[in-house]
Amino acid sequence: MAGGKKETPRQKMIGMMYLVLTALLALQVSNTVLQKFIFIDQSLRESVNSTRDQNNVRLQAIQAQVEKKGNKPRDKDVLKRAKEAHELTNEMLSYLSQMRETIIEKSGGKDPETGELKGAKDYDKQMAYTLGPEGSKSGAAYELENKLNGFVDEMSSLHDSLSFGKLAKPASEIDEFKNDPDQKDKDFAYLNFGNTPTVACLAIISQFQSQVANLEAKALEELAKDVGAAELRFDKIIPVVSPESRIVAAGTKYKAEMFMAASSSTTKPTMTYNGKPIKVEDGKGMIEFVANASSYDKENKSTQTWKGEITIQTPLGDTTLKVEEEFIVAKPVIQVQSGSVSALYLNCGNELQINVPALGTEYDPSFNANGGDVIKGAKKGAVTVIPNRAKVDLTVYSGGKALGVEKFKVKRVPNPTIKIFSRGKPVDLKNGVSASQFPRSIEARAIPEQGFAEFLPKDARYRVTGWEVTLARGRRGLANKKVSSPTVNITDMAQKAKPGDRIIIELKRVQRMNFRDKIEDVNGVSEIFTIPIN
Repeated sequence: MAGGKKETPRQKMIGMMYLVLTALLALQVSNTVLQKFIFIDQSLRESVNSTRDQNNVRLQAIQAQVEKKGNKPRDKDVLKRAKEAHELTNEMLSYLSQMRETIIEKSGGKDPETGELKGAKDYDKQMAYTLGPEGSKSGAAYELENKLNGFVDEMSSLHDSLSFGKLAKPASEIDEFKNDPDQKDKDFAYLNFGNTPTVACLAIISQFQSQVANLEAKALEELAKDVGAAELRFDKIIPVVSPESRIVAAGTKYKAEMFMAASSSTTKPTMTYNGKPIKVEDGKGMIEFVANASSYDKENKSTQTWKGEITIQTPLGDTTLKVEEEFIVAKPVIQVQSGSVSALYLNCGNELQINVPALGTEYDPSFNANGGDVIKGAKKGAVTVIPNRAKVDLTVYSGGKALGVEKFKVKRVPNPTIKIFSRGKPVDLKNGVSASQFPRSIEARAIPEQGFAEFLPKDARYRVTGWEVTLARGRRGLANKKVSSPTVNITDMAQKAKPGDRIIIELKRVQRMNFRDKIEDVNGVSEIFTIPIN
């Protein structure tokens, strides 16, 4: 039947039966169905006339605006393209009208008395004209396909924003038909005019005329925007809520105004903030600036204003709307969170959390220390300050802008307390130990100050690494050991010890591991302990 495919004898027989059945069905088309096609055709033709009238008004508005603006070369070029769009549309509509009249004539014309189509139900005569001999693809519909798509290409070239899809499509490019086994292989001509009664063909042609007129309307709308002759139509409406405050205390009233805001897709407004142009998206100006104030009131607030202008082009000229908006700048309050914010410790990794609640998600912190070094933490606002002087001034920034300075005093690291242990318990230095329970080993522990250890546990890691243990009797030393670790074995001293003797411990060296895991000597830690032996 179509596409030149090789068919089996059975397929040819089925195809012939289909043609016979179609012919029989054609004879049974009711007058009611015919009247529906006639009604659709009339409605489409009225729509075409209405659209063309509006297009004429658009073209006249473009010409009037070009003249009003002094016939500038750029505007005259827009007018030239608008006239070209109008002329292309006239030619396409005339071609379709001529095709319509030819179909009527080929199918038998109209009854001179009633004006009704004589061949309203006819298939064959219109198909002979629109499709041509079977398989030849030489009918008028194939020429129509080329003209419609050529028209679309020419219209699309008239403006950068225009990009129209094809008007004449085969079934394979139409979503409703591309997967239908009975339709998907039909070309444009056969899909629209194959096995179609004359009255339906006329409705199809009117539909194409309606699409052509609509393309002209879209082209003229875009061209009109270029010279400010676009019709101002508020076709985008959004709800807007403006509350008195977005923060409401419990027990107080929430108040807001709710209204509609409208914009037009046919015009491109220009907007400014404090005299500077701003970006406009979908009719909305995007205002963004860094809030600043030179002074604040006792509540750390400062009232500021900004001014804006919206300019729209209308056929009657440019219209500018002015707006002035008041807002309040709150002075950023820096909050410091740490174990002890009154003072930092010298040469230690003082971990701080610096927050500025007023900035919310806009807070983008960085830090600089006068009197020390800083290490920015992984979390927002986290910073480690390492003082190297008696005072540190920490400057807090957000997005590169200085917010304020926090001042800290610096303490020296407190020396640890040394205690002697045996069997896991502190040794009683006052009462001593009995000779029969002489310790087999003793341990010297350097215990950090509690507050320092809680605030900076990574800097409060101490170890005794140099001490001397002596077993003494009177003024004479019986045994002596020099130790470089926290624990020492003194079993050999136990064998010599007698009641009245004493163990003398002299502390010589203590070291501290800091937050960088570096070891340094602790100055000023030297102590002597005496353990009596009973």
